[in-house]
Amino acid sequence: MKNIAAFLFLLCLTIHIKGFSQNTYLSLHSEAYDLLDRLEAKTGVISAQVFSGLKPISRKDAVNFWEAIITQIDSTHLTEADQYNIEQEISYSGEWTKNEAGALISIKPFWKIFYKKQADMFHLKTDDFFLVVNPVFSAQGLYEKATGFQGKRLMSGRGLEARGWISKRIGFYTLFSDNQEQPTSFAKRWIDKNQAVPGADYYKDDNPSFYDYMTARGYIDVSALKDKMHFSFGYDKHFIGDGDRSLLISDFSAPATFFRINTKVWKFDYQNLFLELVADFKRGTAANGGDILYPHKYAAIHSLSMNVNRWLNVGLFESVIFGNRNRFEYSYLNPIIFYRAIQRQLGDPDNANIGLSFKALPRKNVQLYGQFLLDDFHAKEMIAGNGYWANKWGLQLGVKYFDAFRIPNLDLQGELNIVRPYTYSHYDSASNYTHYNQPLAHPLGSNFVEAVAKIRYCIDKDIYINVKTIWYAKGVDTGSVNYGGDVFKNYYTATSTTGNPADWLYHHSLLSGVKVNGLYTDLCISYMYKPNVFLDFGGTYRAFQYKELGLASETSTYFYGGLRVNIGRRQYDL
Repeated sequence: MKNIAAFLFLLCLTIHIKGFSQNTYLSLHSEAYDLLDRLEAKTGVISAQVFSGLKPISRKDAVNFWEAIITQIDSTHLTEADQYNIEQEISYSGEWTKNEAGALISIKPFWKIFYKKQADMFHLKTDDFFLVVNPVFSAQGLYEKATGFQGKRLMSGRGLEARGWISKRIGFYTLFSDNQEQPTSFAKRWIDKNQAVPGADYYKDDNPSFYDYMTARGYIDVSALKDKMHFSFGYDKHFIGDGDRSLLISDFSAPATFFRINTKVWKFDYQNLFLELVADFKRGTAANGGDILYPHKYAAIHSLSMNVNRWLNVGLFESVIFGNRNRFEYSYLNPIIFYRAIQRQLGDPDNANIGLSFKALPRKNVQLYGQFLLDDFHAKEMIAGNGYWANKWGLQLGVKYFDAFRIPNLDLQGELNIVRPYTYSHYDSASNYTHYNQPLAHPLGSNFVEAVAKIRYCIDKDIYINVKTIWYAKGVDTGSVNYGGDVFKNYYTATSTTGNPADWLYHHSLLSGVKVNGLYTDLCISYMYKPNVFLDFGGTYRAFQYKELGLASETSTYFYGGLRVNIGRRQYDL
């Protein structure tokens, strides 16, 4: 990847010479995304400024949207919390207002240097330079009572984030934090099994009670063609979709080195995304030489988001994961060709997927959304209905209801996710749909049915109640069998469900294997004490039950409290 990274970096610098402007982007943990969805649905019109299915969203587009909302929606249709949140979000990205001075001024800054702006610890703006520096801090304690465990758990992180621009030509963002995490008992089992901390990359476990890891993310951004095309290069996460989960690409796994080209023209937002990923690995130990050089693989992704009319947005998606030639395949740099054609020209060695998505506003305050992922498809076998193993697909359907039942500030969401066995997997570990020992899309991998329900209620402009419940059923493996629920396994090792090894190609139904049920419910009360400073209190219940084999159920109940600054809340909805 070194050669391609150098090439893309030089491309960014070349474009900068003739560049028009730059951009920075909303962090994926930001509450701004909830506000964008809510306000768009209240207008009843799909936004031509903010294409919410491709995240992260630029701060400039978000601010333009919020400023337009103030004039588009009569004040009687905006609740007090809406008006307050719009004001706060514009302040957080105040450099993108028309006068570039939208950040709210503090009444009493510290030493006349720090917090001159309410949301920013350090804020500097000149004619050719802009910089914001903020602390990143989180501390959470919980008490868990679970099967086989009872006791306290602690998590903490501290660091800095900075964003800005140089001569209004190059935008930049960086975040660094040092984290120590003592996860819940079920999350620890997941970490030990996968040899990965969810959402993180390299970690240490020298202390058996804690996982120690750093979070380091950042990028530079330049534009061309009068701000119609943006080029970004960095190390970060991405999310495609409008749901709580994504079947295309999510922010569940670790950050990755990326190069992104985003082109926005008229009613179209087209994104080319190239990723350097880490293939499956086993962590080194002191006994076998300590740290090891992890194997790499690559991803190339095309995403097109189209506003069909005032109430409907449709998205097209294709991706390919590759790495078995020990180099980046330059054929996949083509920004418009279908990857399946290249894949076949190369001899069909890679893992190509295609997908569709939609977002609809059938009436004000209601949003419908969904995704369909197609990994492999054989029409003859599908028509026969014989459970052919290589008919691999995933489906998502969801609905959001804002100011539900005419109750101001009550937002509801329901979502269904279904993924067939063997989806995302491949015969070559360098081509499965994973990164750093974590699924690139849905945390459950494949061979599951999941239902998600969320309630978000603002009881005061600074106090939110969030309830999230997840129920799922999944087919899992025992021993060396492969029923299609583990995306890391070679799909040519598929296990026959009839007991006849010669019959392994057929009779693979949803939830094949040992069936398990899971339930996760979380209630959190969040209070924003100062801009982007949150106090969280709540409780979580989780249950995991084998429906077969007579194995004992696992349960976990924990209560937590914590403080976080400029960062999202750590959740274990694995």
